[in-house]
Amino acid sequence: MTAGPAEDTRTRLLQTALRLFTEHGVEGTSLQMIADALGITKAAVYYHFKTKAEITEAVAEPGVRDLDELVRRAAAQKRRGAQVDLLLEGFVDLVIRHRALVALFSSDPGIARAIEKSAHGGMEGFGRVLLGILSGPDPDTTARVNALVTLTGIAMAGGSPDLAGLGDEELRAELLDVGRRLLGRPRRRALNAVSPLQSRELPLRSREMPLQSRELPG
Repeated sequence: MTAGPAEDTRTRLLQTALRLFTEHGVEGTSLQMIADALGITKAAVYYHFKTKAEITEAVAEPGVRDLDELVRRAAAQKRRGAQVDLLLEGFVDLVIRHRALVALFSSDPGIARAIEKSAHGGMEGFGRVLLGILSGPDPDTTARVNALVTLTGIAMAGGSPDLAGLGDEELRAELLDVGRRLLGRPRRRALNAVSPLQSRELPLRSREMPLQSRELPG
């Protein structure tokens, strides 16, 4: 079933709002700016959302919903290794899919508040669950640090303007490779393969020094 005109307008409105938030910030974006960018009246915007706060929360909601679903799926896995693999790959995919939102979360208080409100248990609650799955039961300091660096590093890299020129597939491969090394998971490429990003930006000597990590059972 195809979306009706009203739903299509709502979708375009949220896409436009996200773009304007990225360009001007939440505080610097008005409802009139959104209406003008869409070529509709401000009254048409009010038909879908009464306030900018409602728009901001609706922009944030898909990312929060995807994160909630990912946590549920990972927690349902029986084997520890399967939990880690699913969560790592799913988190990377989520960050890639919501690159603009991830970038705003770390830089725009308006988006950060909207995400916190959409996450009914709070992002802190999500963070505890994610870290618990990646670090495992009764983790030592190394496991906790590796899990924390993996999550925060993936999120920061995914939203970094310094990596905005990388395509989704290239960035995904890089983030997965680093995450697997940090978490001690098997790498999906030949051991002597060098990623495109490494070959451009890292000196040869650093590529010959693999990250130290603990191997997890299958």
